[in-house]
Amino acid sequence: MAAPRERLGAVEAEGSSGRQGNSGVELSGARLAAREAHNRRCQPPLSRLQCVERYLKFIELPLSQRKFCQRCQQLLLPDDEEKHRKHQIVGDISITQLKRPSQLLYPLENKKTNAQYLFADRSCLFLIDLLSTLGFRRVLCVGTPRLHELIRLKASGDKKSNIKSLLLDIDFRYSQFYMEDSFCHYNMFNHHFFDGKAALEVCRAFLQKDKGEGVIMVTDPPFGGLVEPLAVTFKKLIAMWKEGQSQDNSHKELPIFWIFPYFFESRICQFFPSFCMLDYQVDYDNHALYKHGKTGRKQSPVRIFTNIPPNKIILPVEEGYRFCPLCQRYVSLENQHCEHCNSCTSKDGRKWNHCFLCKKCVKPSWIHCNICNHCALPDHSCNGPKDGCFICGELDHKRSTCPNIFTSKKVNKAVRKQKQRKSNKMKMETTKGQSMNHTTVTRKKKRRERAHQYLCS
Repeated sequence: MAAPRERLGAVEAEGSSGRQGNSGVELSGARLAAREAHNRRCQPPLSRLQCVERYLKFIELPLSQRKFCQRCQQLLLPDDEEKHRKHQIVGDISITQLKRPSQLLYPLENKKTNAQYLFADRSCLFLIDLLSTLGFRRVLCVGTPRLHELIRLKASGDKKSNIKSLLLDIDFRYSQFYMEDSFCHYNMFNHHFFDGKAALEVCRAFLQKDKGEGVIMVTDPPFGGLVEPLAVTFKKLIAMWKEGQSQDNSHKELPIFWIFPYFFESRICQFFPSFCMLDYQVDYDNHALYKHGKTGRKQSPVRIFTNIPPNKIILPVEEGYRFCPLCQRYVSLENQHCEHCNSCTSKDGRKWNHCFLCKKCVKPSWIHCNICNHCALPDHSCNGPKDGCFICGELDHKRSTCPNIFTSKKVNKAVRKQKQRKSNKMKMETTKGQSMNHTTVTRKKKRRERAHQYLCS
Protein backbone atom coordinates (compact mmCIF):
# COMPACT_ATOMS: atom_id res chain seq x y z
CA MET A 1 0.00 0.00 0.00
CA ALA A 2 -0.25 -0.76 -2.82
CA ALA A 3 1.06 2.13 -2.50
CA PRO A 4 4.46 3.41 -1.09
CA ARG A 5 4.07 5.08 2.27
CA GLU A 6 5.70 8.29 1.08
CA ARG A 7 7.82 10.98 2.61
CA LEU A 8 5.87 14.25 2.59
CA GLY A 9 8.70 16.28 1.07
CA ALA A 10 9.56 16.33 -2.60
CA VAL A 11 13.24 15.57 -1.88
CA GLU A 12 14.44 19.14 -2.30
CA ALA A 13 12.68 19.24 -5.66
CA GLU A 14 10.80 22.42 -4.89
CA GLY A 15 13.63 24.54 -3.56
CA SER A 16 13.15 23.78 0.14
CA SER A 17 16.81 24.42 0.92
CA GLY A 18 16.36 27.23 3.43
CA ARG A 19 18.36 27.40 6.65
CA GLN A 20 15.30 27.08 8.90
CA GLY A 21 13.55 23.93 10.05
CA ASN A 22 9.79 23.40 10.29
CA SER A 23 9.70 25.05 13.71
CA GLY A 24 11.51 28.18 12.42
CA VAL A 25 14.69 27.37 14.39
CA GLU A 26 18.02 28.17 12.67
CA LEU A 27 19.70 24.91 11.61
CA SER A 28 23.40 24.28 12.19
CA GLY A 29 25.82 23.64 9.34
CA ALA A 30 26.11 19.98 10.35
CA ARG A 31 22.32 19.53 10.34
CA LEU A 32 22.05 21.18 6.93
CA ALA A 33 24.85 19.03 5.54
CA ALA A 34 23.18 15.89 6.91
CA ARG A 35 19.86 16.90 5.35
CA GLU A 36 21.50 17.61 1.98
CA ALA A 37 23.27 14.23 2.10
CA HIS A 38 19.98 12.47 2.90
CA ASN A 39 18.23 14.25 0.02
CA ARG A 40 21.01 13.24 -2.39
CA ARG A 41 20.64 9.60 -1.32
CA CYS A 42 16.91 9.80 -2.09
CA GLN A 43 17.49 11.11 -5.61
CA PRO A 44 17.24 8.63 -8.51
CA PRO A 45 20.70 7.52 -9.71
CA LEU A 46 19.64 7.92 -13.35
CA SER A 47 17.56 10.43 -15.27
CA ARG A 48 14.24 9.42 -16.84
CA LEU A 49 15.75 9.47 -20.33
CA GLN A 50 18.68 7.30 -19.20
CA CYS A 51 16.24 4.76 -17.70
CA VAL A 52 14.30 4.52 -20.96
CA GLU A 53 17.48 4.10 -23.03
CA ARG A 54 18.78 1.38 -20.68
CA TYR A 55 15.43 -0.45 -20.76
CA LEU A 56 15.37 -0.52 -24.57
CA LYS A 57 18.93 -1.91 -24.60
CA PHE A 58 18.10 -4.43 -21.85
CA ILE A 59 15.16 -6.04 -23.67
CA GLU A 60 17.35 -6.51 -26.77
CA LEU A 61 19.89 -8.59 -24.80
CA PRO A 62 19.79 -12.41 -24.96
CA LEU A 63 18.24 -14.06 -21.92
CA SER A 64 21.61 -15.17 -20.50
CA GLN A 65 22.83 -11.56 -20.35
CA ARG A 66 19.72 -10.07 -18.70
CA LYS A 67 20.66 -9.59 -15.04
CA PHE A 68 19.25 -7.74 -12.04
CA CYS A 69 21.19 -6.53 -8.98
CA GLN A 70 19.14 -7.21 -5.85
CA ARG A 71 21.35 -5.03 -3.69
CA CYS A 72 21.09 -1.96 -5.93
CA GLN A 73 17.60 -2.87 -7.22
CA GLN A 74 18.75 -2.15 -10.76
CA LEU A 75 18.63 -3.78 -14.18
CA LEU A 76 22.19 -4.39 -15.36
CA LEU A 77 23.69 -3.93 -18.79
CA PRO A 78 26.87 -5.88 -19.71
CA ASP A 79 29.05 -2.83 -18.95
CA ASP A 80 27.66 -2.66 -15.38
CA GLU A 81 28.55 -6.20 -14.32
CA GLU A 82 32.06 -5.43 -13.04
CA LYS A 83 30.76 -2.76 -10.62
CA HIS A 84 28.19 -5.19 -9.19
CA ARG A 85 30.44 -8.29 -9.22
CA LYS A 86 30.31 -8.74 -5.42
CA HIS A 87 26.56 -8.04 -5.18
CA GLN A 88 23.72 -10.55 -5.20
CA ILE A 89 22.75 -10.91 -8.87
CA VAL A 90 19.68 -12.59 -10.38
CA GLY A 91 20.18 -13.84 -13.94
CA ASP A 92 17.98 -14.87 -16.86
CA ILE A 93 15.43 -12.09 -16.36
CA SER A 94 12.53 -12.96 -18.64
CA ILE A 95 10.11 -10.58 -20.36
CA THR A 96 7.38 -11.91 -18.04
CA GLN A 97 9.45 -10.84 -15.01
CA LEU A 98 9.97 -7.40 -16.55
CA LYS A 99 6.20 -7.06 -16.83
CA ARG A 100 5.83 -7.70 -13.08
CA PRO A 101 8.44 -5.39 -11.49
CA SER A 102 6.66 -5.36 -8.10
CA GLN A 103 7.69 -9.03 -7.72
CA LEU A 104 11.27 -8.31 -8.76
CA LEU A 105 11.78 -5.26 -6.53
CA TYR A 106 12.00 -5.48 -2.75
CA PRO A 107 9.08 -3.62 -1.10
CA LEU A 108 10.26 -0.55 0.82
CA GLU A 109 9.96 -1.32 4.53
CA ASN A 110 10.88 1.84 6.46
CA LYS A 111 7.58 2.59 8.22
CA LYS A 112 8.70 6.12 9.13
CA THR A 113 9.28 7.17 5.52
CA ASN A 114 7.98 4.99 2.70
CA ALA A 115 6.82 1.50 3.74
CA GLN A 116 5.29 -0.22 0.72
CA TYR A 117 2.34 -2.59 0.84
CA LEU A 118 1.19 -4.21 -2.40
CA PHE A 119 -2.29 -5.39 -3.35
CA ALA A 120 -2.86 -9.13 -3.35
CA ASP A 121 -3.65 -10.50 -6.82
CA ARG A 122 -7.17 -11.30 -5.56
CA SER A 123 -7.94 -7.62 -4.96
CA CYS A 124 -6.25 -6.54 -8.20
CA LEU A 125 -8.18 -9.01 -10.35
CA PHE A 126 -11.46 -7.96 -8.70
CA LEU A 127 -10.69 -4.30 -9.45
CA ILE A 128 -9.73 -5.03 -13.06
CA ASP A 129 -12.91 -7.05 -13.67
CA LEU A 130 -14.99 -4.33 -12.00
CA LEU A 131 -13.38 -1.53 -14.07
CA SER A 132 -13.99 -3.52 -17.25
CA THR A 133 -17.63 -4.19 -16.30
CA LEU A 134 -18.18 -0.48 -15.61
CA GLY A 135 -16.85 0.33 -19.08
CA PHE A 136 -13.66 2.22 -18.24
CA ARG A 137 -10.93 2.28 -20.90
CA ARG A 138 -8.20 4.18 -19.02
CA VAL A 139 -7.03 3.92 -15.39
CA LEU A 140 -4.89 6.55 -13.68
CA CYS A 141 -3.08 4.49 -11.01
CA VAL A 142 -1.90 6.82 -8.24
CA GLY A 143 0.32 4.80 -5.88
CA THR A 144 -0.96 1.40 -7.11
CA PRO A 145 1.96 -0.28 -8.95
CA ARG A 146 0.60 -3.83 -8.62
CA LEU A 147 -2.73 -2.85 -10.20
CA HIS A 148 -0.92 -1.00 -13.01
CA GLU A 149 1.23 -3.97 -13.97
CA LEU A 150 -1.69 -6.44 -13.92
CA ILE A 151 -3.78 -4.15 -16.16
CA ARG A 152 -0.90 -4.02 -18.65
CA LEU A 153 -0.28 -7.77 -18.33
CA LYS A 154 -3.93 -8.57 -19.03
CA ALA A 155 -4.05 -6.16 -21.97
CA SER A 156 -0.99 -7.82 -23.56
CA GLY A 157 -2.41 -11.34 -23.17
CA ASP A 158 -6.10 -10.67 -23.85
CA LYS A 159 -7.07 -9.04 -27.14
CA LYS A 160 -10.54 -8.24 -25.77
CA SER A 161 -9.06 -6.13 -22.95
CA ASN A 162 -8.58 -2.55 -24.15
CA ILE A 163 -7.85 -0.89 -20.80
CA LYS A 164 -4.81 1.43 -20.71
CA SER A 165 -3.01 2.49 -17.54
CA LEU A 166 -0.70 5.28 -16.33
CA LEU A 167 1.16 4.92 -13.02
CA LEU A 168 2.00 7.92 -10.81
CA ASP A 169 4.23 6.79 -7.94
CA ILE A 170 6.93 8.06 -5.53
CA ASP A 171 9.07 4.95 -6.06
CA PHE A 172 11.54 5.97 -8.79
CA ARG A 173 12.73 2.35 -9.19
CA TYR A 174 9.74 1.71 -11.47
CA SER A 175 11.12 4.19 -14.02
CA GLN A 176 13.58 1.53 -15.26
CA PHE A 177 10.68 -0.78 -16.28
CA TYR A 178 8.34 1.63 -18.08
CA MET A 179 8.40 4.13 -20.93
CA GLU A 180 7.54 7.81 -20.33
CA ASP A 181 3.87 7.33 -21.31
CA SER A 182 3.37 4.56 -18.71
CA PHE A 183 5.04 5.91 -15.55
CA CYS A 184 5.58 9.31 -13.90
CA HIS A 185 7.70 9.81 -10.78
CA TYR A 186 5.19 11.66 -8.59
CA ASN A 187 4.53 12.80 -5.00
CA MET A 188 0.83 12.63 -4.26
CA PHE A 189 1.12 14.77 -1.11
CA ASN A 190 2.09 17.94 -2.97
CA HIS A 191 1.11 17.13 -6.59
CA HIS A 192 4.76 17.24 -7.68
CA PHE A 193 6.02 15.67 -10.92
CA PHE A 194 9.73 15.03 -10.44
CA ASP A 195 10.42 15.00 -14.18
CA GLY A 196 8.89 18.42 -14.73
CA LYS A 197 6.50 19.70 -17.37
CA ALA A 198 6.99 16.71 -19.70
CA ALA A 199 5.58 14.30 -17.10
CA LEU A 200 2.80 16.74 -16.23
CA GLU A 201 1.74 16.86 -19.90
CA VAL A 202 1.75 13.05 -20.09
CA CYS A 203 -0.71 12.96 -17.19
CA ARG A 204 -2.83 15.76 -18.68
CA ALA A 205 -3.06 14.07 -22.08
CA PHE A 206 -4.01 10.76 -20.43
CA LEU A 207 -6.84 12.36 -18.42
CA GLN A 208 -8.18 14.51 -21.26
CA LYS A 209 -8.09 11.91 -24.04
CA ASP A 210 -11.51 11.37 -25.70
CA LYS A 211 -12.71 14.54 -23.95
CA GLY A 212 -12.18 12.88 -20.58
CA GLU A 213 -14.57 9.99 -21.27
CA GLY A 214 -13.86 6.46 -20.03
CA VAL A 215 -11.17 7.35 -17.47
CA ILE A 216 -11.07 6.59 -13.72
CA MET A 217 -8.52 7.35 -10.98
CA VAL A 218 -7.60 4.53 -8.57
CA THR A 219 -5.47 5.56 -5.60
CA ASP A 220 -4.04 3.78 -2.56
CA PRO A 221 -2.33 6.47 -0.43
CA PRO A 222 -0.19 5.80 2.66
CA PHE A 223 -2.55 5.29 5.60
CA GLY A 224 -0.34 7.45 7.82
CA GLY A 225 -0.75 10.44 5.52
CA LEU A 226 -3.17 13.27 6.29
CA VAL A 227 -6.42 13.23 4.32
CA GLU A 228 -6.40 17.00 3.69
CA PRO A 229 -3.21 17.26 1.53
CA LEU A 230 -4.30 14.15 -0.37
CA ALA A 231 -7.71 15.70 -1.02
CA VAL A 232 -6.06 18.90 -2.26
CA THR A 233 -3.91 16.89 -4.69
CA PHE A 234 -6.83 14.83 -5.97
CA LYS A 235 -8.84 18.00 -6.58
CA LYS A 236 -5.95 19.30 -8.70
CA LEU A 237 -6.06 16.10 -10.76
CA ILE A 238 -9.84 16.50 -11.07
CA ALA A 239 -9.36 20.11 -12.24
CA MET A 240 -6.82 18.87 -14.82
CA TRP A 241 -9.40 16.36 -16.10
CA LYS A 242 -12.14 19.02 -16.22
CA GLU A 243 -10.02 21.25 -18.48
CA GLY A 244 -10.80 18.83 -21.30
CA GLN A 245 -14.55 18.83 -20.62
CA SER A 246 -17.08 20.87 -22.57
CA GLN A 247 -19.39 23.35 -20.85
CA ASP A 248 -22.29 20.88 -21.13
CA ASN A 249 -20.39 18.33 -19.00
CA SER A 250 -19.23 20.77 -16.31
CA HIS A 251 -21.45 19.03 -13.73
CA LYS A 252 -19.70 15.66 -14.23
CA GLU A 253 -17.21 14.24 -11.73
CA LEU A 254 -14.04 12.31 -12.42
CA PRO A 255 -14.79 8.72 -11.27
CA ILE A 256 -12.50 7.78 -8.36
CA PHE A 257 -11.69 4.69 -6.29
CA TRP A 258 -9.90 5.89 -3.12
CA ILE A 259 -8.63 2.88 -1.14
CA PHE A 260 -8.29 3.70 2.56
CA PRO A 261 -9.24 2.33 6.04
CA TYR A 262 -12.94 2.59 6.93
CA PHE A 263 -12.28 4.75 10.02
CA PHE A 264 -11.31 7.66 7.73
CA GLU A 265 -14.81 7.75 6.23
CA SER A 266 -15.90 10.99 7.92
CA ARG A 267 -12.69 12.79 6.90
CA ILE A 268 -12.91 11.68 3.27
CA CYS A 269 -16.61 12.58 3.02
CA GLN A 270 -15.80 15.99 4.53
CA PHE A 271 -13.75 16.81 1.40
CA PHE A 272 -15.75 14.70 -1.06
CA PRO A 273 -19.43 14.66 0.05
CA SER A 274 -20.50 12.57 -2.96
CA PHE A 275 -18.29 9.65 -1.89
CA CYS A 276 -19.67 6.48 -0.29
CA MET A 277 -17.85 3.49 1.20
CA LEU A 278 -18.13 -0.01 -0.26
CA ASP A 279 -18.03 -3.12 1.95
CA TYR A 280 -15.35 -4.82 -0.15
CA GLN A 281 -12.29 -5.70 1.96
CA VAL A 282 -9.00 -4.96 0.18
CA ASP A 283 -6.08 -7.18 1.17
CA TYR A 284 -2.31 -6.97 0.71
CA ASP A 285 0.38 -9.53 -0.09
CA ASN A 286 3.08 -8.33 2.31
CA HIS A 287 1.02 -7.06 5.25
CA ALA A 288 0.68 -9.32 8.29
CA LEU A 289 -2.83 -8.13 9.23
CA TYR A 290 -4.59 -6.99 6.05
CA LYS A 291 -5.33 -10.46 4.72
CA HIS A 292 -8.42 -12.01 3.13
CA GLY A 293 -10.34 -14.72 4.97
CA LYS A 294 -9.91 -13.46 8.53
CA THR A 295 -12.93 -12.94 10.77
CA GLY A 296 -14.06 -10.62 13.59
CA ARG A 297 -11.74 -7.75 14.46
CA LYS A 298 -8.90 -9.32 12.47
CA GLN A 299 -10.55 -8.54 9.13
CA SER A 300 -8.86 -6.07 6.81
CA PRO A 301 -10.08 -2.52 7.62
CA VAL A 302 -9.24 -1.27 4.11
CA ARG A 303 -12.21 -0.26 1.95
CA ILE A 304 -13.00 1.46 -1.36
CA PHE A 305 -14.41 5.00 -1.29
CA THR A 306 -16.02 6.08 -4.54
CA ASN A 307 -18.32 8.60 -6.21
CA ILE A 308 -19.77 5.87 -8.45
CA PRO A 309 -23.32 4.89 -7.32
CA PRO A 310 -22.99 1.72 -5.19
CA ASN A 311 -25.93 0.02 -6.92
CA LYS A 312 -23.74 -0.21 -10.06
CA ILE A 313 -20.95 -2.09 -8.25
CA ILE A 314 -21.30 -5.87 -7.94
CA LEU A 315 -19.21 -7.50 -5.19
CA PRO A 316 -18.25 -11.21 -5.47
CA VAL A 317 -20.97 -13.45 -4.00
CA GLU A 318 -18.49 -16.36 -3.72
CA GLU A 319 -16.56 -14.32 -1.11
CA GLY A 320 -19.65 -13.86 1.07
CA TYR A 321 -21.03 -10.55 -0.21
CA ARG A 322 -24.78 -10.27 -0.74
CA PHE A 323 -27.18 -7.76 -2.25
CA CYS A 324 -29.39 -5.80 0.15
CA PRO A 325 -32.66 -4.96 -1.68
CA LEU A 326 -33.49 -2.21 0.83
CA CYS A 327 -30.14 -0.41 0.56
CA GLN A 328 -29.80 -1.31 -3.14
CA ARG A 329 -26.13 -2.23 -2.76
CA TYR A 330 -23.86 -5.18 -2.02
CA VAL A 331 -22.79 -5.64 1.61
CA SER A 332 -20.73 -8.13 3.62
CA LEU A 333 -22.44 -11.23 4.99
CA GLU A 334 -22.65 -10.08 8.63
CA ASN A 335 -23.67 -6.51 7.78
CA GLN A 336 -27.36 -6.80 8.69
CA HIS A 337 -29.96 -4.21 7.69
CA CYS A 338 -31.15 -2.16 10.69
CA GLU A 339 -34.83 -1.27 10.46
CA HIS A 340 -34.35 1.64 12.89
CA CYS A 341 -31.44 3.23 10.96
CA ASN A 342 -32.91 2.05 7.63
CA SER A 343 -29.49 0.97 6.34
CA CYS A 344 -26.81 -1.70 6.61
CA THR A 345 -24.72 0.05 9.23
CA SER A 346 -21.64 -2.10 9.88
CA LYS A 347 -18.30 -0.62 8.81
CA ASP A 348 -15.84 -3.31 9.93
CA GLY A 349 -17.57 -6.47 8.67
CA ARG A 350 -19.09 -7.48 12.04
CA LYS A 351 -22.76 -7.28 13.03
CA TRP A 352 -23.40 -3.98 14.80
CA ASN A 353 -26.03 -3.42 17.51
CA HIS A 354 -28.59 -0.63 17.58
CA CYS A 355 -28.47 1.69 20.61
CA PHE A 356 -31.86 3.33 21.18
CA LEU A 357 -30.36 6.00 23.46
CA CYS A 358 -27.75 7.05 20.86
CA LYS A 359 -30.28 6.43 18.06
CA LYS A 360 -27.68 4.69 15.91
CA CYS A 361 -25.87 1.37 15.49
CA VAL A 362 -22.56 0.86 17.29
CA LYS A 363 -19.80 -1.76 17.38
CA PRO A 364 -20.69 -4.98 19.26
CA SER A 365 -17.92 -4.35 21.83
CA TRP A 366 -19.39 -0.95 22.82
CA ILE A 367 -21.88 -0.23 25.62
CA HIS A 368 -23.86 2.90 26.46
CA CYS A 369 -22.25 5.09 29.13
CA ASN A 370 -24.74 7.19 31.10
CA ILE A 371 -21.97 9.55 32.27
CA CYS A 372 -20.68 10.33 28.77
CA ASN A 373 -24.19 9.99 27.31
CA HIS A 374 -22.92 7.97 24.34
CA CYS A 375 -21.63 4.46 23.55
CA ALA A 376 -17.98 3.58 24.09
CA LEU A 377 -15.70 0.72 25.12
CA PRO A 378 -16.40 -0.62 28.65
CA ASP A 379 -13.00 0.48 30.01
CA HIS A 380 -13.01 3.96 28.44
CA SER A 381 -12.17 7.10 30.40
CA CYS A 382 -15.19 9.31 31.09
CA ASN A 383 -12.92 12.36 31.47
CA GLY A 384 -12.43 12.46 27.72
CA PRO A 385 -9.18 13.16 25.88
CA LYS A 386 -6.42 15.00 27.66
CA ASP A 387 -6.05 18.68 26.71
CA GLY A 388 -2.78 20.54 26.31
CA CYS A 389 0.69 19.03 26.20
CA PHE A 390 1.00 15.24 26.35
CA ILE A 391 4.43 15.49 28.05
CA CYS A 392 4.02 18.03 30.87
CA GLY A 393 0.23 18.61 30.89
CA GLU A 394 0.44 22.41 30.45
CA LEU A 395 -2.43 23.94 28.46
CA ASP A 396 -0.52 26.77 26.77
CA HIS A 397 1.40 24.61 24.27
CA LYS A 398 1.42 21.28 22.47
CA ARG A 399 3.85 18.36 22.59
CA SER A 400 5.88 19.54 19.56
CA THR A 401 6.85 22.82 21.28
CA CYS A 402 7.26 21.46 24.83
CA PRO A 403 10.54 22.54 26.50
CA ASN A 404 10.80 19.04 28.01
CA ILE A 405 10.52 17.20 24.69
CA PHE A 406 14.23 16.26 24.52
CA THR A 407 14.16 14.87 28.08
CA SER A 408 11.07 12.87 27.18
CA LYS A 409 12.75 11.49 24.06
CA LYS A 410 15.82 10.41 26.06
CA VAL A 411 13.62 8.60 28.62
CA ASN A 412 11.62 6.86 25.88
CA LYS A 413 14.83 5.87 24.11
CA ALA A 414 16.26 4.40 27.33
CA VAL A 415 13.03 2.43 27.91
CA ARG A 416 13.12 1.08 24.34
CA LYS A 417 16.77 0.03 24.73
CA GLN A 418 15.98 -1.74 27.99
CA LYS A 419 13.10 -3.61 26.36
CA GLN A 420 15.32 -4.52 23.40
CA ARG A 421 18.06 -5.87 25.71
CA LYS A 422 15.49 -7.94 27.60
CA SER A 423 14.06 -9.28 24.34
CA ASN A 424 17.54 -10.17 23.02
CA LYS A 425 18.40 -11.92 26.30
CA MET A 426 15.25 -14.03 26.10
CA LYS A 427 16.01 -14.95 22.47
CA MET A 428 19.57 -15.98 23.41
CA GLU A 429 18.31 -18.13 26.29
CA THR A 430 15.74 -19.77 24.00
CA THR A 431 18.37 -20.45 21.32
CA LYS A 432 20.81 -21.80 23.93
CA GLY A 433 18.15 -24.11 25.37
CA GLN A 434 17.24 -25.39 21.90
CA SER A 435 20.94 -26.01 21.16
CA MET A 436 21.44 -27.97 24.41
CA ASN A 437 18.31 -30.02 23.74
CA HIS A 438 19.55 -30.78 20.23
CA THR A 439 22.96 -31.90 21.60
CA THR A 440 21.29 -34.20 24.19
CA VAL A 441 19.03 -35.77 21.55
CA THR A 442 22.00 -36.33 19.23
CA ARG A 443 24.01 -38.06 22.00
CA LYS A 444 21.09 -40.36 22.89
CA LYS A 445 20.60 -41.22 19.20
CA LYS A 446 24.29 -42.17 18.81
CA ARG A 447 24.17 -44.36 21.97
CA ARG A 448 21.12 -46.19 20.58
CA GLU A 449 22.88 -46.73 17.24
CA ARG A 450 26.02 -48.17 18.96
CA ALA A 451 23.89 -50.47 21.11
CA HIS A 452 21.97 -51.65 18.04
CA GLN A 453 25.21 -52.38 16.17
CA TYR A 454 26.57 -54.33 19.19
CA LEU A 455 23.41 -56.49 19.41
CA CYS A 456 23.43 -57.17 15.69
CA SER A 457 27.13 -58.12 15.58
